[in-house]
Amino acid sequence: MLRARLLTALIALPLVIALIKLGGMGFFALVLVVLTVAVVEFCRLMEKDHFHPALPWALILLWVLLLDAQFPGWDVIRPGLSFALLGSLAWQLFRRQGKPVADWSLTITGALYIGWCGWHLLRLRNMPDGLWWVMTVLPAVWFADSGAYFVGRTWGRHKMAPTLSPGKTWEGYFGGVVIGSLLTAGLAALWSLASGPAGPRAIDGAGIGLLVGTLSPLGDLAISMVKRQVGAKDSGVLFPGHGGALDRIDSLLWAAVLGYYFILWR
Repeated sequence: MLRARLLTALIALPLVIALIKLGGMGFFALVLVVLTVAVVEFCRLMEKDHFHPALPWALILLWVLLLDAQFPGWDVIRPGLSFALLGSLAWQLFRRQGKPVADWSLTITGALYIGWCGWHLLRLRNMPDGLWWVMTVLPAVWFADSGAYFVGRTWGRHKMAPTLSPGKTWEGYFGGVVIGSLLTAGLAALWSLASGPAGPRAIDGAGIGLLVGTLSPLGDLAISMVKRQVGAKDSGVLFPGHGGALDRIDSLLWAAVLGYYFILWR
């Protein structure tokens, strides 16, 4: 398992960094593919609990949100959302089987949650000096996760959410917040040497690290809640040794929203 995790990371991480650096259509394609897989995984998870969200309509809603983020001049959001909402409801009216109200709600909820958070990730990359902001916000999640893992493994005693994620402890959580804040501040200070005047500074990194470290674990717990309800260990098998797309982006979805508004309002 460890070998598979390391091999996957060695292959995927350089590709992800390259596409983040490329920006534009390269980064858009990355987000589009990963979030499309995540929506598919969400719908498949719901099927384990005997629900049947309409996957085609969920994907349409996702793609409308991502297209609006990447191409705001196209003005697709109003007609696209109207088409997705009404079309998915009509689908359930004519389908007349299963649990139509719940199925329609899950069609919209899963795609809206994943797609709206993805909207912020694309907008984050398209900000002035967006490369450096993305390279600050996303590592903040990994720093906090790593800090929480090592502190929790060494000193963790008090379970944070035993029914959702038995391995998480309060000691690990607070360790992740502190370590994530410090490392993100240092990373932002490094990026400030290369970024322009609109780029991150050490104080920005500290703020992002604190905000992301404090709140983004809720994204992880949210997907854990979904998996617990349907009795699944992982959301999928996209990344060998790491689970599915949802397993990898659960905290990143929250971080994208938190980082975007921190930068916008700082």
